[in-house]
Amino acid sequence: MAPAAAAPAGLAAVMLAVALLAASASAAVTYDRKAVVVNGQRRILLSGSIHYPRSVPEMWPDLIQKAKDGGLDVVQTYVFWNGHEPSPGQYYFEGRYDLVHFIKLVKQAGLYVHLCIGPYVCAEWNFGCPLQPSRSAAALELPEGHRLRLPSSTGQCRYRVNLEQAEMQKFTTKIVDMMKSEGLFEWQGGPIILSQIENEFGPLEWDQGEPARAYASWAANMAVKLNIGVPWIMCKEDDAPDPIINTCNGFYCDWFSPNKPHKPTMWTEAWTAWYTGFGIPVPHRPVEDLAYGVAKFIQKGSSFVNYYMYHGGTNFERTAGGPFIATSYDYDAPIDEYGVANFWYVFLLTMATSYSMASVFKSSTGSCVAFLENKDKVSYARVAFNGMHYDLPPWSISILPDCKTTVYNTARVGSQISQMKMEWAGGFTWQSYNEDINSLGEESFTTVGLLEQINLTRDKTDYLCVEIAQDEQFLSNGKNSTLTVMSAGHALHIFINGQLTETIYGNVEDPRLTYRGNVKLWPGSNTISCLSIAVGLPNVGEHFGTWNAGILGPVTLDGLNEGRRDLTWQKWTYQVGLKGETLSLHSLTGSSSVEWGEPMQKQPLTWYKAFFNAPDGDEPLALDMSSMGKRQIWINGQGIGRYWPGYKASGTCGICDYRGEYDEKKCQTNCGDSSQRWYHVPRPWLNPTGNLLVIFEEWGGDPTRISMVKRTTGSICADVSEWQPSMKNWHTKDYEKAKIHLHCSGGARKKFRRG
Repeated sequence: MAPAAAAPAGLAAVMLAVALLAASASAAVTYDRKAVVVNGQRRILLSGSIHYPRSVPEMWPDLIQKAKDGGLDVVQTYVFWNGHEPSPGQYYFEGRYDLVHFIKLVKQAGLYVHLCIGPYVCAEWNFGCPLQPSRSAAALELPEGHRLRLPSSTGQCRYRVNLEQAEMQKFTTKIVDMMKSEGLFEWQGGPIILSQIENEFGPLEWDQGEPARAYASWAANMAVKLNIGVPWIMCKEDDAPDPIINTCNGFYCDWFSPNKPHKPTMWTEAWTAWYTGFGIPVPHRPVEDLAYGVAKFIQKGSSFVNYYMYHGGTNFERTAGGPFIATSYDYDAPIDEYGVANFWYVFLLTMATSYSMASVFKSSTGSCVAFLENKDKVSYARVAFNGMHYDLPPWSISILPDCKTTVYNTARVGSQISQMKMEWAGGFTWQSYNEDINSLGEESFTTVGLLEQINLTRDKTDYLCVEIAQDEQFLSNGKNSTLTVMSAGHALHIFINGQLTETIYGNVEDPRLTYRGNVKLWPGSNTISCLSIAVGLPNVGEHFGTWNAGILGPVTLDGLNEGRRDLTWQKWTYQVGLKGETLSLHSLTGSSSVEWGEPMQKQPLTWYKAFFNAPDGDEPLALDMSSMGKRQIWINGQGIGRYWPGYKASGTCGICDYRGEYDEKKCQTNCGDSSQRWYHVPRPWLNPTGNLLVIFEEWGGDPTRISMVKRTTGSICADVSEWQPSMKNWHTKDYEKAKIHLHCSGGARKKFRRG
């Protein structure tokens, strides 16, 4: 269930009233202390984030049109460096990464674009940027082809001089040149009116000091020299040099002011909620609180708000970062992961705050707009203003576009609640193939000591198999030995002589893990095998580029005849990836290269495949994976993403009250249940018949209970306050009784009038 605000027409009325107070300026795209100026006019701009790789191109026109219908002026998107340059010098701008096509669609819809080039993006995206190639692997005497990343000061794509900076400048320049060649900047007739360099780098300066400040200055100057003809911004960058605008990101930004009085006050990420992580509850933000936060911000004289996210989408393939970020990037956004409109924000407001008092703005022509605020988290407030009395709900702001008539209150957003249903659309007939980790391939190698996982896998796979053989005798009393394995994360399967002994995993807060348990060894040769699994690379945090993954030790055996043996610096054999990955079992060609058998339930480390026909209709589709444990899904060779319904959410869920400051743990659901049960299947990826579905299951689940489902709207309801006049008629004083629009996912609309 998701709340929905009233129809967007009211927003236009408020924006018009405020815009009448704004004077003209001159230039193509520039700015002054009040606003961004486009073609000589100050603009109050509502923006929303839509990340093009998190949906499929066939969805883009509808998403953009819904954004426009929702009252947006601007679409903001990051540019995803490691999607566009998967290896150094090799570029990709097709399919979900066709950036130019996406921007041209925004232009066709009549909207502007805020292009956040970064090129570091954070965004809960895998590493936030590319892993940089190392310069030498010789120190560890690894076989040719096994390369190591080098640790950097803050992250792999940030401020190491002559390495990351050179690559960053090269990619930024490429994107700018591409936009210019396609005529996409506003001065060329295109939609791009703003661009961003770097992303939330300011907090690192507090800890890193002068080197970080020098890098930020370099990045700013590099961007300005590219002469893009529209303003650059830097978010969370208090010392952004002129002419770059520093901006605010967060749940609230009414406290924020730019670092120079001639710059406009901009909120480039108004967080609509928070991301979903495996093993944690799903966060939601009451629309009343978001409306209040935006009202407080605009009230102080601000003119730009970007909702992050407006459509969150899906972390397809292995693009989810974190680690432990879920495949769904729904973000409780107005347009949900499937492209269905959840709720429409309807608020645009303006200027300064005071407790239970009025903020009033007048123009020389006599136009007047007022904002009345009640900061109390519990009680109503009665405010005397302009010879009248106004009752304000707690934690709310009322807007009076004529300084008399209340046409909008943030606590009375006539919200629609849609009960979404997942309707069964078909099951599957499965075949299975067992993954054999006891048979290492030709690419395996042996070295002394333990090696860091990302150095070896280069993020080409989540899996690293680590194996050691030991010859031991039991103690005379026959007691089992105790094995201890310490890992930097993120998950681990322990095998003793080919038998799965234990599975352990970390969490969003701390991916590190330690296994300690009794193991049954037999006289003679014993083999200890560990399958180490990454669940997304970190994308944010101090020095996150140096964070490790995998087994780094110590690894010890206790209870031997000799007492304790430290295995850390003995000879270990490594194999990158799984046999099934090497064979490309997720593809039609690869899946035909092996013998598949009858499906086995509760069998760990098993590949499953099935063929199916596309369900009828045009409703969004998903896979119900509630019967499975953990891993990854492909359809027709395309990566749906990681699944992990076996990891139940641990946290606090309960009644959600919009009143009071919001944080990501305030309004949560799914406690004790899967963080994500359903996994989006884009219809454009399907053929009418003969579609191949492949699943790799780590834990052991029941594939016979997997089903395809359709996302439909079961019922909708709404409420609206009778105290709230129709915004359409406030200027004529021709009041009608309160109305609300109910939006149906199929496009139908019903309007009801309270009798």
